[in-house]
Amino acid sequence: MGRGKIEIKRIENANSRQVTFSKRRVGLLKKAQELAVLCDAEVAVIIFSNTGKLFEFSSSGMKGTLSRYNKCLDSPEAALVEYKAEKQDSKEVDVLKDEIAKLHMKHLRLLGKDLTGLGLKELQQLEQKLSEGLLSVKERKEQLLMEQLEQSRMQEQQILLENETLRRQVEELRDRGVGSPDVRYNYQMQKEDSDITLHLGLPIDVYSKMKEPETGILSNDSGSQMAIF
Repeated sequence: MGRGKIEIKRIENANSRQVTFSKRRVGLLKKAQELAVLCDAEVAVIIFSNTGKLFEFSSSGMKGTLSRYNKCLDSPEAALVEYKAEKQDSKEVDVLKDEIAKLHMKHLRLLGKDLTGLGLKELQQLEQKLSEGLLSVKERKEQLLMEQLEQSRMQEQQILLENETLRRQVEELRDRGVGSPDVRYNYQMQKEDSDITLHLGLPIDVYSKMKEPETGILSNDSGSQMAIF
């Protein structure tokens, strides 16, 4: 016996009305999801219960779908062009994601990881690439070491030139008499005087006056005079 036709009108009983709402709401959202998946359609469903509670479903985001809906109301042709552009961008994004995934897989294999799905030939090719890469790294390392060695040699030559310049300056000073015996003698005398002054605790000027020769005239008993220096 077939199912009888149900009259579509408001259900007066509150409990029956709530049960029917819950069942049909779930079925409607399920059908909307199936429609979006099976037909690659952009579906959005908004439901408000009699108590004001919100139920919704969107296959591509509710805000995006509503924005597209508003644009379609203003200009249907422009909305269609924009939709095609978004689809094209979406395809390009998927292609880029695939390329990124492949590059990530290659990177892992270069690190020696995730080699389970590779055959013998693929492993040999990978080994050759790693050998070539290692050779390039060694060449670059040797180049850097040679550059550092050359830089060290240039610094050494510069230091030698500076030492030679200083040596010549010292020789010129000696030729001018800075290192003569008289100069060394005067320096030694001044140093001894300074040491004696410090030992006695006297100022330098007082000690210098004490060292100056005293001149005067003395008389003896016979009335003769002598000069004392």
